[in-house]
Amino acid sequence: MSSDQPASKVVVRQQLREALARLSPQQIHEKSAAACQLVTLSPEFAAARSVMVYLSMAQEVDTAPIALRAWQHGKTVVVPKIHWEGKRILPVEIHSLNSGITTTGPGVREPISGKPVPVDEIDLVIVPALGFSETGYRIGRGMGFYDRFLAQGSFTGVTCGLAFEEQVLPMLPVLDHDIPLSMLASDRCIRRFTTSCIGR
Repeated sequence: MSSDQPASKVVVRQQLREALARLSPQQIHEKSAAACQLVTLSPEFAAARSVMVYLSMAQEVDTAPIALRAWQHGKTVVVPKIHWEGKRILPVEIHSLNSGITTTGPGVREPISGKPVPVDEIDLVIVPALGFSETGYRIGRGMGFYDRFLAQGSFTGVTCGLAFEEQVLPMLPVLDHDIPLSMLASDRCIRRFTTSCIGR
């Protein structure tokens, strides 16, 4: 781990924020639809009985098409409820993207309430980030919520990053404890990094 690691992450985050700011609402809509279609046509999505998605903020890939397709196929849809003081995610089941949703913290959308879902019952997690590398690593917004959530030993599902292609970089600053994703879906393609099994 290099001594300039924190500084390099600050620089990368700024570059990624600037790239996202250049996307128009129309581009965000079209690219979101393309990325979500790749996810919902994947064998990983087909095999999942429960899918965890994030509730999108501005300048993030809109996950609504994934949730809607999951419901159409009889899957359980799970979203993060944030425990801000404990800096952790509580996965809860939802049945609507419109009712029972509030905004907390720095513009984070989350459910007001919901039935908690055990981590070991989640087959596929759609993971947000500011940016992703072509080798399966991610750089978040610096709060570590997903890092802690995905590091739980009871989680054995598939992790799928979701991004605009503008968020995908050849390399990212990586720390010793960083865990690569199983796959990354962008508006251009799906990249797979590890082999994860659902239902074993």
